[in-house]
Amino acid sequence: MLQKLTINNYALIDNLEISFGEGLNILTGETGAGKSIILGALSLILGQRAESRYFFNQQKKCVIEGSFKISGFHLSSFFEDNDLDYEAETVLRREISADGKSRAFVNDTPVNLTSLKQLGEKLIDIHSQHATLEINDPEFQLLVVDSVAKHDDVLSDYQSKFRAYKKYTSKLNELIAESDKAKADLDYFQFQFDELEKVSLSADEQEPLEKELYALNNAEEIKRNLYGAYYLIQEGEAAALSQLREAGQQLASLEQFDSQIEELHQRLNSTIIELKDIAAEVEGIEQKTHTNDARVEEINIRLSLIYNLQKKHRVNSNTELLQIQDELSEKIQQALFGDETIEKLQKQLATDKAELEKLAAKLTANRVKAIPAIEKQVIDTLAEMGMGNSTLKIEMAPLLPPKGGAFDLPGGGTLGNNGVDHVRFLFSANKGHALAEMSKVASGGELSRLMLSIKSIIAKYTALPTIIFDEIDTGVSGEVANKVGHIMAQLAGNLQVITITHLPQIASKGKNHYFIYKDDSAATTYTRMKKLNNQERITEIAKMLSGDKPGESALQNARELLG
Repeated sequence: MLQKLTINNYALIDNLEISFGEGLNILTGETGAGKSIILGALSLILGQRAESRYFFNQQKKCVIEGSFKISGFHLSSFFEDNDLDYEAETVLRREISADGKSRAFVNDTPVNLTSLKQLGEKLIDIHSQHATLEINDPEFQLLVVDSVAKHDDVLSDYQSKFRAYKKYTSKLNELIAESDKAKADLDYFQFQFDELEKVSLSADEQEPLEKELYALNNAEEIKRNLYGAYYLIQEGEAAALSQLREAGQQLASLEQFDSQIEELHQRLNSTIIELKDIAAEVEGIEQKTHTNDARVEEINIRLSLIYNLQKKHRVNSNTELLQIQDELSEKIQQALFGDETIEKLQKQLATDKAELEKLAAKLTANRVKAIPAIEKQVIDTLAEMGMGNSTLKIEMAPLLPPKGGAFDLPGGGTLGNNGVDHVRFLFSANKGHALAEMSKVASGGELSRLMLSIKSIIAKYTALPTIIFDEIDTGVSGEVANKVGHIMAQLAGNLQVITITHLPQIASKGKNHYFIYKDDSAATTYTRMKKLNNQERITEIAKMLSGDKPGESALQNARELLG
């Protein structure tokens, strides 16, 4: 429900804030007073295109804000899907700067215009005599039937299972495609796998082999330098150990004179022992170091094989080659045993399809029962509004792709997002004329009354957004206008209705009455809007009956209309 609308700097409105109530809200005013301006401003927070040339002040930005009570509309999933904070009282705001840049917000969170429009369509339905709106939309027509059929639980269960069915059917198609490809490439995959498996790769073998090869290729130099080091430490004429021993003897002769010298002598002895160990280890490594052409050839063959495989598969390590080997193994398993997985999923989908068909049959049966009641109620309501020669026929046929989100299933058959049915409303407003789609045989005023009759039916069964009728009274007068107003009042018992009208019979049925007018008292003309009290309503309706200066009879007639 639209609770409050705030308009700043739009068309002839500098600043306007108006609160709307529950039930039937009436908007009246002279032609050109600005009723269309109110709807234009409202359309901006419903995601419509904006142009700065419509600004009241071209130097300031335009801000439109609407506060909505949305509990009961089951919109929490929409807010969750769009990463928005759900509030029972939600605020939609649109800001358009003087340079034409636009920003949109839902509960102060920035959103794009698509999201704003999607949410706006769930909150307000603006219907003018020149727009057919969703009345010709098959999904809307099916919604009408489903509302009267009162099978929300069955439909919700079906839709949930159908979404899962589509998901797993897509998975089945992917598995079949992968299996077919794997079978076609099996020989190639098997050759690559055998080639890698035959090599018996190890993840950490490459680096040690490269280091060993480097050492073997430089064995002579390593052996020569090791022997040179050993010679300088142990065997040379001026070997390090010989000189250190002699230094030790010199220090030993001085120990008696200074305790520090004794400590230094002990440290030198430790160094001699460590150096002897180093010499021994150097000698051992030198003796073990030798050329080995056979081993060099063996390592070269192994590394060459590894390098060629890495180049072939465009990787840089054995770890990556082993990963490719595992992937090839999976592909081979898929080719050899994938049919088992496919068959298992096919059996599950067959079971799921049978369950969907049972639920769809229930939906179909409920719809068949509901259709005659809808046809009768619409025709009866239209007759009250002066369209007594109208005929409505609701046809229901099996769903055909691609209508209604239809989905072809393996093994034949077509299910859709809402079952197996496609409905079509055929209408004639005149006696003796053939039935046809409503937009082709109904005028703007007739479509408005047809929409009113349909909405009045579905509003009894489900929560509907605020509906705005723009001059639904075109082409009616007298007692028919009174009946239209009565039906609108009945409709407003289940949802908020806002209507722009020129007929006193309809205006008198409103729970809240708003008057739109031009204020010329200052140098600039403004569009103003105010809520009328009871006495002001009497005067306004009297003016609608007889002109700007109503007499006592017109005032009395207005009082009678208001009851």
